[in-house]
Amino acid sequence: MPLQIIRNDITKLKVDAIVNAANSSLLGGGGVDGCIHRAAGPELLEECRTLHGCETGSAKITRGYKLPCKYVIHAVGPRWQGGKYHEKELLESCYRTSLELAKKYECESVAFPLISSGIYGYPKDQALKVAVDTIQAFLLEQELKVYLVIFDRNSYQISEKLFDDIASYIDDRYVEEHVDRAAEEARYLATEEEITREEDVFLKAVYPGKKKTLEEALKQLDESFSQMLLRKIDESGMTDAQCYKKANIDRKLFSKIRSDKFYKPSKTTVLAFALALELPLSEMQDMLQKAGFALSHSSKFDIIVEYFVEQGNYNVYEINEALFAFDQSLIGG
Repeated sequence: MPLQIIRNDITKLKVDAIVNAANSSLLGGGGVDGCIHRAAGPELLEECRTLHGCETGSAKITRGYKLPCKYVIHAVGPRWQGGKYHEKELLESCYRTSLELAKKYECESVAFPLISSGIYGYPKDQALKVAVDTIQAFLLEQELKVYLVIFDRNSYQISEKLFDDIASYIDDRYVEEHVDRAAEEARYLATEEEITREEDVFLKAVYPGKKKTLEEALKQLDESFSQMLLRKIDESGMTDAQCYKKANIDRKLFSKIRSDKFYKPSKTTVLAFALALELPLSEMQDMLQKAGFALSHSSKFDIIVEYFVEQGNYNVYEINEALFAFDQSLIGG
């Protein structure tokens, strides 16, 4: 997916560029800055000396040296002073400038820490929103794989109210399945018998006097996921690019889906497109069924998605923030 939140050590990522949450001197410091300088080796500091510092809200680029990346983009975030000194605008500028540098140097992938959320004191939930919103806006116009790298649980936070609301919603709906195996098998057999009876009634009505052949059955295949998706995109008035970007889906994956009407997507891919198309829950279930899936109250992942849809919030990026906070898989390709 074009934007992915991951928990990892940014100095170990094999991407084209990593972003360093630097101070204005660019000569190293604590936190992520110190870790990156130590991993890159003394040559990084020597090149940084030639840059003569950097203004808050801007960024400069160097080589990666001993790091597994080609480049390090040094972004200087604002110190939090209550939000009254243009901190938000400066932080947005950090991300935009870094992304523009990555594209200028023909990077295909870039990894960010959560800038200013450490010793600079920017509230973590607000820093996360600025990061995701700014990256999302950039990706609507550009093709780039972006990772937002979280080192540990303490460095990541969505708003306390949102977290509590989702937790309550899950508690009200989550059903853990403790099923007796014998009872389950009995239900399965009963269901199989019921299906067989229904099929017999249907076949007698449609094909009186003869059984339906496999070839005849295949001719009656329902609309596939791919066909439904392309039809829904046309009905929505969106272009293909607008849809797959809104869905946080890679262009190459969308091309595969478009070219193969029998393409078998993952559940997260189906949900990404259903959210991008802003389908109500009933139509979302229909699209999931085309690919052999369903939403269930035995899955916290499904309940979180349902929560956002019921709230009228179809933003894949914001939903992924919440899914990450609850240790769930993310939506996208």
